[in-house]
Amino acid sequence: MPRLLLLAALTAMSALQAGVVLNAQAAQGPTMTPFGKTQEGQPVERYTLRNASGMEVDVSTWGATVTRIAVPDRNGKIADVALGFDTIDGYLTRHPYFGSTIGRYGNRIGKGRFTLNGVEYKLATNNDANHLHGGVRGFDMRLWKARPVSGGADGQSLELTYVSADGEEGYPGKLTAIVTYTLTPKNALRIDYRATTDKDTVVNLTNHSYFNLAGHGSGDILGHELRLDADRFTPVDKGLIPTGELKPVAGTPFDFRKPTAIGARIDADDEQIRFGGGYDHNWVLNGEMGKMRHVARLVDPKSGRAMDVRTTEPGVQFYSGNFLDGVKGKDGAVYQKRAGLCLETQHYPDSPNKPSFPSTVLKPGQEYRTTTEYVFGIEKAK
Repeated sequence: MPRLLLLAALTAMSALQAGVVLNAQAAQGPTMTPFGKTQEGQPVERYTLRNASGMEVDVSTWGATVTRIAVPDRNGKIADVALGFDTIDGYLTRHPYFGSTIGRYGNRIGKGRFTLNGVEYKLATNNDANHLHGGVRGFDMRLWKARPVSGGADGQSLELTYVSADGEEGYPGKLTAIVTYTLTPKNALRIDYRATTDKDTVVNLTNHSYFNLAGHGSGDILGHELRLDADRFTPVDKGLIPTGELKPVAGTPFDFRKPTAIGARIDADDEQIRFGGGYDHNWVLNGEMGKMRHVARLVDPKSGRAMDVRTTEPGVQFYSGNFLDGVKGKDGAVYQKRAGLCLETQHYPDSPNKPSFPSTVLKPGQEYRTTTEYVFGIEKAK
């Protein structure tokens, strides 16, 4: 056999063998490695989900936290596109919610209180006078119980469960929350949320991953291009609590209905931009709440990495990392202002105090269910 044909045959065989290995790994289910201990000495686990395309996602039982998302660029180069820490130590103390599951209520509740069935509930306040992301010790600072699921046609899954006691952080009802991460063969990270309660309560679960599609330590995200399928957003006051208005995005720096560089208007002379120090607002998503639909697309033109977002939720919080201030992260990276961005699918902030917003009330006998997918792909160079 001629030398060139022999090399081609060996290369094809090597690629085939690599594919067989990846398929075999994907079929085995997530693998677990120890990830240190909590401050109370409880062991923390980290699970790796893989698919046959070579994508990997790491999830920790501390906070049901996504700690790594490894995906290829247009040239096949793999990079970790999620901000975070190398060890458990960074996650055990207060941090910017890198990759965390947020609950019992994602985002803000004004003045840390709401009224339900005629009873006023006072919540822990941890954002000036407001309640943010579940309080002083929300779901991001709790140890979850993991159950790995063998890889099937839908991909590898990891189910995590946390039982929140009645009165925890001020919320009524014993709430059982289940979050399932699935890495599909098509490079989608699907997150299914479920919850039940024994008493009327409010619930709004989300994920707080910070994305930088150029790689987690590569600088800011101002050159990323974002499209949001949303005609309106919810303006806020100085404390970032929604006013109750659903304002059209047309003619404002909040119009991302066409792909737009994040840095194009992020420092515009606009009151809402000043309140958030950039983007830290909820967009009112088009389409029917409760139905899975496409709501956003994020692209890094340099690497070609792209991420589409699909969800059943009515809103998404686009946060442009305005308050990152030199946090020391993975691989020696230092995360400065706007080093990553969040697209937190959700019900609207302060919904328990805004009767006109979609309700976040959960009653005994009901099941809270939402689903979000972050689908990673490639956009060809222009």
